Amino acid sequence: MKWALRAVPLAAAAVAALAARDLVQRDHALLRNFPVLGRARYLLEAIGPELRQYIVAGNNEERPFTRDQRRWVYASAKQQNNYFGFGTDNDIEHTPGYPIIKHRTFGRAVPPSAPGAGQEVRLPSAKVLGEARGRARAFRPQSVVNISGMSFGSLSGNAIEALNRGAALAGCMQNTGEGGLSPYHRNGGELVFQIGTAYFGCRDERGRFSLDRLKELTAGAPVRALEIKLSQGAKPSLGGLLPAAKVSAEIAATRGIPAGRDCVSPSRHAEFTDCDSLLDWTELLAAETGLPVGIKSAVGDLGFWQDLAGLMRDTGRGVDFVTVDGGEGGTGAAPLIFTDSVSLPFQQGFPRIYRVFAEHGLHEQVVFVGSGKLGLPDNAMVAFALGCDMVNVGREAMLSIGCIQAQKCHTDTCPTGVATQNAWLARGLDPALKSVRAAHYVRTLRRDLMRVAEACGVEHPGLVDTTAVEILDGRGGTIPLHEMYGYRPEWGLPSPADRAEIVRLMAGEAPQGGSAPPSPTAVG
Repeated sequence: MKWALRAVPLAAAAVAALAARDLVQRDHALLRNFPVLGRARYLLEAIGPELRQYIVAGNNEERPFTRDQRRWVYASAKQQNNYFGFGTDNDIEHTPGYPIIKHRTFGRAVPPSAPGAGQEVRLPSAKVLGEARGRARAFRPQSVVNISGMSFGSLSGNAIEALNRGAALAGCMQNTGEGGLSPYHRNGGELVFQIGTAYFGCRDERGRFSLDRLKELTAGAPVRALEIKLSQGAKPSLGGLLPAAKVSAEIAATRGIPAGRDCVSPSRHAEFTDCDSLLDWTELLAAETGLPVGIKSAVGDLGFWQDLAGLMRDTGRGVDFVTVDGGEGGTGAAPLIFTDSVSLPFQQGFPRIYRVFAEHGLHEQVVFVGSGKLGLPDNAMVAFALGCDMVNVGREAMLSIGCIQAQKCHTDTCPTGVATQNAWLARGLDPALKSVRAAHYVRTLRRDLMRVAEACGVEHPGLVDTTAVEILDGRGGTIPLHEMYGYRPEWGLPSPADRAEIVRLMAGEAPQGGSAPPSPTAVG
């Protein structure tokens, strides 16, 4: 105990020292001209996040992830005790928007009862990706939890490799992000190849999209699906810039761009200009590669979605999956106005998109993927109840491999080597060790989702419907989830055929009953 008490100030001092070193490196010339008090002011400002994170802030005060949320991810990744004692410290009754999941006393689910049951949960998607449109390489994803798009360039090579190895260990997929398919993505994990506005990895010498290069790329890597990125929650409809200093020879080769020059991503695609031409391009990619093809987008104007769903219904062309990214997403650096105020948060944006497809009779033909802080069990369960078939995890996956929420992703000075191209910083991230932690985190999240589904009386998270969740209004009342978002009773679930198949796949084998003879009034 005495050692632990001494370790707290020592750890805080170490964090402060690291922050001070970063400050001195960044602003050395400025600090030389300031007196002691001025330097103290800048020092305190620089180490403010670390002081709040380790000393000042309460368990639920920090953003975007609270200390409790981070502790759950860290403990899950290390296979440590991730339980919490003495009840919740959330102010449940007075927090508007707080979700409550309603358990059932009796249900269809038969949880296994062996010691250690649930540690290796098999949790495939309830829908087959690409089946509705007859794609040649349609498949059933083996995990409802997958790793979100984070590019090599934004993340270090070691971080990408750790996530890819972790995906292989956990049996889930990794999205490449728009930065192309790097050597670090080729460590056993299956991939969703993201096609962004600059067509990195599948472009010609003039920066135009190249179908031949795409086909060559997908034929030589474990790519299971293609995702056309229209926008993302962190910076919707905003292009990106990778400064020349970060464009190494390795990044240049991966993206198909010149080394040592600024790398600019446009804000719009050049291959299509409206929903009609988007669907033409989607069908071209699917026909030429055989892969399921989807889109990723944040939610703004609903006119686009109405047009898209109308054309899909009327013409038979369509996307196989839709990834809806919430405005609270954050793996991409962006101006403050975009981070804070452009695009809808997930729980407001996703239901609007789902309703559009449901009103056009398409909700059972499309696989819905949610992203935007859905790597926490409570948020993920609400997403599944609203109609998500899978969830993508981004920042939570970063936390599992060592991110400490230093919020320096855009500065190339990430102290843990996750979001940096600084070789000295990145070398501290061991892909072999961190891949195991990423896999533990994904498995634990799946296990907890399965536990909640069983508490709700069903065999799979995708079978939890909107009647199982109520939203507190902060004034002592609640609103059922389906009423809050204007859902019809049958919405939010897969088709009857898909439900029957996933129940068959998830059927429990644990013994049930038999110790007491049935009474005359027993049913079934």
